[in-house]
Amino acid sequence: MIDIDWGNLPFGYEKTNANTRCYYKDGKWGSVEVTTDETVTMHMSATCLHYGQECFEGLKAYRGKDGKIRVFRWEENAKRLNSSAARVGMPEVPKEIFKEMLFTLVKKNSDFVPPYGTGASLYIRPLLIGVSPRLGISASTEYILILFCSPVGPYYKGGFKPIKVIVERGSDRAAPLGTGTVKIGGNYAAALNMSIKCHEMGYGAALYLDPKEKKYIDECGPANFFAIKGDKYITPKSSSILPSITNMSLQALAEKIGLTVEKRQFPLTELAECDEAAECGTAAVISPISAVVDPDENKTYTFGDQVNPGKTCVKLYETLVGIQYGDVEDPFGWISFVE
Repeated sequence: MIDIDWGNLPFGYEKTNANTRCYYKDGKWGSVEVTTDETVTMHMSATCLHYGQECFEGLKAYRGKDGKIRVFRWEENAKRLNSSAARVGMPEVPKEIFKEMLFTLVKKNSDFVPPYGTGASLYIRPLLIGVSPRLGISASTEYILILFCSPVGPYYKGGFKPIKVIVERGSDRAAPLGTGTVKIGGNYAAALNMSIKCHEMGYGAALYLDPKEKKYIDECGPANFFAIKGDKYITPKSSSILPSITNMSLQALAEKIGLTVEKRQFPLTELAECDEAAECGTAAVISPISAVVDPDENKTYTFGDQVNPGKTCVKLYETLVGIQYGDVEDPFGWISFVE
């Protein structure tokens, strides 16, 4: 028996039974392997260490009331991993290999998929790294794809409760034609210092503006941003933000409940006209925002009663989570079962 306090899990790493790996060498991918080794041995001059040849993904597996294990929209993660890989000169991962690694991983670690009703899930992290030794700037010829997992609780300790965010003008998470649209470590490293400062100041996250004019909302440090304005679901359109699978799913749900989805440039000042605001992503799902503080303009945009999430965020959250756990019908075909 696994001795885990499922209801009080942090969003952190917990050792599991195994991880899956696949090696790329001589221009082709090898066979999928299963290992209990939690470490990676590589040359000190590996391209992932010096030139940032790495990318990653995040998805979850859920145990429903019926005991069945569900994985949410894994094909979209496979697509996005390949988009990221292409951007930093790495080879495409065949969908069949990704699927075999993913489903093997979940099966090997089925004991770590938290019980239904605990609010916890199994977080899965695919990681692709270049490992050829290079001194000059050049792409690797050898790569490792690793999928590992960990049972996790809510990303924010407070769970589904409103957070405050602060507008960040002193730095950019990514440039308009840079790597903001793919999931690589460099984007998060660029936002890490501000993230630390935010938490020290009592904020849940930083809200980044467009790199050129500092006028339009881009995204929060760890997640996409959206707002509810009357019967509209508005989310920023930008060439420097990551296409969120959660945001994409929420847009489909918003349309299903009768909202008009607008993906466009989103002026920061328009927040004064909005009823609700939130950040969204795989880890947090939806984190409602109670206030956006803009210290440079001495302005604060507030939403709702500051304590409870807005009714539209609640409906979207409950519907999406309900689909993930099997409590709500999945009309989109987003769920895959792990037998």
